Amino acid sequence: MQKRRLGSSDIEISAITLGCMSLGTDKAKAEEIINIALDSGINHLDTADLYNFGLNEEIVGNAIKGKRNQIVLTTKVGNHFNKETKDWFWDPSKAYIQSEVKESLRRLQTDYIDFYMLHGGTLDDPIDETIEAFEELKQEGVIRAYGISSIRPNVIREYVNKSSIDGVMTQYSLLDRRPEEETLELLYKHNISVLARGPLAKGMLSKLGKTQIEMKGTNGYLDYTYQEIKELHQNLTLVTENLNELALQYVLKHPAITSVVFGASSIEQVKENTLIDFEKGISDQLYEHLKSITKANKYAQHR
Repeated sequence: MQKRRLGSSDIEISAITLGCMSLGTDKAKAEEIINIALDSGINHLDTADLYNFGLNEEIVGNAIKGKRNQIVLTTKVGNHFNKETKDWFWDPSKAYIQSEVKESLRRLQTDYIDFYMLHGGTLDDPIDETIEAFEELKQEGVIRAYGISSIRPNVIREYVNKSSIDGVMTQYSLLDRRPEEETLELLYKHNISVLARGPLAKGMLSKLGKTQIEMKGTNGYLDYTYQEIKELHQNLTLVTENLNELALQYVLKHPAITSVVFGASSIEQVKENTLIDFEKGISDQLYEHLKSITKANKYAQHR
């Protein structure tokens, strides 16, 4: 599978990333999904300390034992959680980041993290202190690179201006084109990779789109009404029978995108997303057509 460089780092990640949040708590099944993904050419796994209150990291750690050097591992920090009470609060402090990384290392059974991300962020955060925490961990060799997972353009701009982040994870799909307006060009200009999560828009842009629209789209999605989503789905099926491929290829077409992040709770979902020829891409003509039948959404909230 095609691999692309993460920002200015020496890390190369596959064009698609397995997002591990949806793996579930069945350890044997989760490990099987991870192994199928790795066998299919994916080298990048994305987890977070908050997922299942640390259990997701433990599952990933068990699954990659013996092949750690073949994998680019991403996890996230910033949600100060209590495993017993199942609650958490936002904590981007230097003290928490530098203590919690040790817990992530323990759960992941590794002595370093390839890409460490702040799991959110607001303009009210002690941003300089947060950056200092990541920079020190990088200097110590505990992490190889760092970034931020955020949809907030104003927060992203702060990190572009103040830090040496190598990547930003943000929501981006045919149904959510908001990053095109404010962040993609900025990040591309600064050689900061974008990892696009939610490329299938809760599955509404997948081969099971009709079913998922009835399950998750009846109240609309961003500035799309339920009826508009149904009409768009119908229009997209006129373009191709493989909606998964169309949705992923659209996102990857933008030069700022280094990898698309998809979640999987079954082996079938991994297979349908890894059988795509990502080196082929989509034509400029099709790309412009897809733009013409979707909305150029804008950030009204979460700034």
